[in-house]
Amino acid sequence: MQPIDLSAVTWRKSTYSNPDGGACVEVCDGFPAVVPVRDSKDRHGPVLVVAAGGWASFVDALKAGVLRA
Repeated sequence: MQPIDLSAVTWRKSTYSNPDGGACVEVCDGFPAVVPVRDSKDRHGPVLVVAAGGWASFVDALKAGVLRA
């Protein structure tokens, strides 16, 4: 996989995140095949790049209650 340019992306946090920070992740949209994910408390830290299908399955499992958030 080739590196992706994340220098001009807009990161977003879940609407379920509390305003105090907490254990949150941020994602950015605009990449059809992957979803970049980072720790909201370490915005200059590493970014995990997940296949879009895998991310969709993860989110669906959270919504269905299969996994605990």
